[in-house]
Amino acid sequence: MTHEHDHDLGLRHDLPRIVRTGRRGLLGLAGGVGALAVAGCAADDRPAASAPSSTPSPSSSPPPSATATATATRHPIDPKAGEIPEETQGPFPANGSNGPDVLTEAGVVRRDIRGSFGRASGVAQGVPVTLRMRIFDLAGTDVTPLAGAAVYAWQCDREGRYSLYNDGARDENYLRGVQEAGADGSLEFLTVFPGCYPQRWPHIHFEVYESLGHATRGASPKLRTSQLAFPADVSAAVYASPGYGASVPNFEAISLDSDSVFRDGHSLQMVTMTGSVADGYVATLNVPV
Repeated sequence: MTHEHDHDLGLRHDLPRIVRTGRRGLLGLAGGVGALAVAGCAADDRPAASAPSSTPSPSSSPPPSATATATATRHPIDPKAGEIPEETQGPFPANGSNGPDVLTEAGVVRRDIRGSFGRASGVAQGVPVTLRMRIFDLAGTDVTPLAGAAVYAWQCDREGRYSLYNDGARDENYLRGVQEAGADGSLEFLTVFPGCYPQRWPHIHFEVYESLGHATRGASPKLRTSQLAFPADVSAAVYASPGYGASVPNFEAISLDSDSVFRDGHSLQMVTMTGSVADGYVATLNVPV
């Protein structure tokens, strides 16, 4: 399969069409910033039929494994550190800006994004990951959770393919979904660990919107477009497991320092992970916007 590897060349590549701006400058909204805890919340939880059964419990972290346990340290919420970086959305967003638009389709608001929805029926295979995010508002003088915000997340599958775009996954829409943050700014996705394709560190794309309505009406302004990164030790453990063989040479050839997106810094974008390949992982990330 052929990938368009210039799709994630970062802000310098997308500067003519991306204007980096804070939440205050973008929508003139006020708010604040908050605490560290990440709590799962589930909205419109509709697991896909025949989805993988070995899923980490949303309410507790899987037991660690000596061979596959993450050691990354979560970056604290610190107003001085600023907002999570603006990054390129790449050519495979399916948000209406480049071809298909899943954001306006019934079924896109879902917690379990492993399976396709609507007319598609495929299910993405791989090591299960529960992704927990907590959105914070940095516009005001206080740090507060951004209740009611929405996140659209999308990623490649175990084979490194993006649904709706790449051969072998063009007729699917899996690994794409929207969730709404609760009162504490928390939301959660059930997904699989992404593959590693040439010239990119393992990652997931996401967009933050002011509300679920903004996220699903199409062409609405975003608070932030960014990407999250996975720790090296967890990535190596996953790629040594069955089904991820194609990722091994790609992962060996890339580093955070050479990645086109993360080489200018990734402290705010590195997830904290617990769990194992056998039992699945829980990944958490605080997202200040």
